[in-house]
Amino acid sequence: MTTPFPFTAVVGQDDLRLALLLNAVSPAVGGVLVRGEKGTAKSTAVRALSALLPEVPVVPGCRFSCDPASPDPGCPDGPHEAGGGAERPARMVELPVGASEDRLVGALDIERALAEGVKAFEPGLLADAHRGILYVDEVNLLHDHLVDLLLDAAAMGASYVEREGVSVRHAARFLLVGTMNPEEGELRPQLLDRFGLTVEVAASREPDQRVEVVRRRLAYDDDPAGFAARWAEEEAAVRARIVAARELLPSVRLGDGALRQIAATCAAFEVDGMRADIVMARTATALAAWAGRTDVLAEDVRQAALLALPHRRRRNPFDAPGLDEDKLDETLEEFGGSDDDDPDPDPGPDGPGGGGGQPEPDDAPQGDGDTAARPEAGEGGQPQPSGAGEQSPARASEPFRTKVLSVPGIGEGAAGRRSRARTEHGRTTGARRPRGALTKLHLAATVQAAAPHQRARGRSGPGLVVRRDDLRQASREGREGNLVLFVVDASGSMAARQRMSAVKGAVLSLLLDAYQRRDKVGLVTFRGTDADVALPPTSSVDAAAARLETLPTGGRTPLAAGLLRAHDVLRVERLRDPARRPLVVLVTDGRATGGPEPVALAGRAARLFAADGVASVVVDCESGPVRLGLAGQLAGELGGTAVTLDELRADSIAGLVKDVQRRAA
Repeated sequence: MTTPFPFTAVVGQDDLRLALLLNAVSPAVGGVLVRGEKGTAKSTAVRALSALLPEVPVVPGCRFSCDPASPDPGCPDGPHEAGGGAERPARMVELPVGASEDRLVGALDIERALAEGVKAFEPGLLADAHRGILYVDEVNLLHDHLVDLLLDAAAMGASYVEREGVSVRHAARFLLVGTMNPEEGELRPQLLDRFGLTVEVAASREPDQRVEVVRRRLAYDDDPAGFAARWAEEEAAVRARIVAARELLPSVRLGDGALRQIAATCAAFEVDGMRADIVMARTATALAAWAGRTDVLAEDVRQAALLALPHRRRRNPFDAPGLDEDKLDETLEEFGGSDDDDPDPDPGPDGPGGGGGQPEPDDAPQGDGDTAARPEAGEGGQPQPSGAGEQSPARASEPFRTKVLSVPGIGEGAAGRRSRARTEHGRTTGARRPRGALTKLHLAATVQAAAPHQRARGRSGPGLVVRRDDLRQASREGREGNLVLFVVDASGSMAARQRMSAVKGAVLSLLLDAYQRRDKVGLVTFRGTDADVALPPTSSVDAAAARLETLPTGGRTPLAAGLLRAHDVLRVERLRDPARRPLVVLVTDGRATGGPEPVALAGRAARLFAADGVASVVVDCESGPVRLGLAGQLAGELGGTAVTLDELRADSIAGLVKDVQRRAA
């Protein structure tokens, strides 16, 4: 068995260690979401925590880890008699990104059902994680329906399985820890709210601390067991402190003064619902217990707010998480009336993440990304040098809910929420013979195929004689995420500030829609004499929003160059991810200038997309009383559909645009 890196040997990352320890003291806090760049000891710290947890008493032979002192009366392996039992180390169960729903919650034991004719339940990872740690690395890449299932189980403390004739309920109380790199995409705000605490981690910029990180890592790699032995005393001290804090926790008093501060803080930061108040109360209580106190102090409330609120105050997916600490201090001071019988503050024992410690601010104050308005210039007659004729970026107008743009036909891409697709999850639409390995058995169709041959196969017992040819794969239809490639005209013809503000607002609205539908996005812009890939295809939609915010405008309109660059991006991406179908969103007024025959060149470039069968939509940005209809003509060349900015709104009276192409699948 591999020796884990010692928890106490992790250099820095005080917020991360404190959040993990508070959940070890009080699992009711609700878990931790760890956000940060790659290589910041996120996974190392989580895996190291399991070695610090006290051993767990269990009923021998129970697959659901029932506590012998109070066994679950509804345990599928029960009933169990109270008393007795054995102890085992607390488990840390890892949920792989590619796990199936059956692997997570459990399912019918197909082997026993077919061979013995009995209905039996095979537990999943939620049962294995009961009374331990469930760790999800790269939780933002996990399929949404799996995230929903595990967060529901974490909130209710139980897992309910209703499928294939099996109805099972079992306890599932665990410390949920997720890690993610925001560069690879965000979690939906609804899912962020289900994590009790969140911490932002980043590599230290202090040379001495970085040297110590490298020194300890090299020492561990050379001799893991010897390195762990050198930290054994510190590990034992933290383990004993966790046990003491757990024993003290029921005695901690959350006074009315602290409760008022918690309620006032949540109200001041306008968090939705009441979950934040409850999580802050539990976190502040755990902080007091960790510090060895029986009363919650203002410093505990402040620390709890810094851990529990940053991810809950986000107003839309592109807002950076964080908390205004000056506002927090003002709120705590205003509502700082303490109970008369509160004792003097007790700093508590020292240790990693000691109670009441003040973490560094999670994020710098947000800027608006906009510069002062300057007079706009139209297109020039000659290609302009770098910087010449470039206008300051216009601020995007207020985003709105857009109509559904989807790719026609049925795909087989990654799970998402945009276009129809054959998926491993979703509603069952039929059965077929498996092509290759069987991944999802259609039980009824398999039994139906095998039943007529039982006498010929010499069946004599209750089991069903099943051969390979009888197996049937379940065909399921759900939704897939697409690659939404935005091709944005940033030329002088689009540079009027009011128009560009509306254009950016429309693209931002479509980016929000792509975020909610779990798409990958890319951004190509064209202006002057060439086109640029402002953002290669990525799952980080907020990165596209940031690039859009600073998008400069001005110069000629090299429409053909923009289309050719977008076509090249799709060609490369098709090699990387052939199953993900693209949707091109071209934002332009349809004009093309610069070079010989710019309109003809743009038409030929557009026909490349039609020849490849790429779904496309042109967002027509032409304005004014006289319209040339160039965007509509361009949409015809692309084989797609043109919509105006007004028609893009979901509440528009124009017809709903559900498919961007009217072609047979």
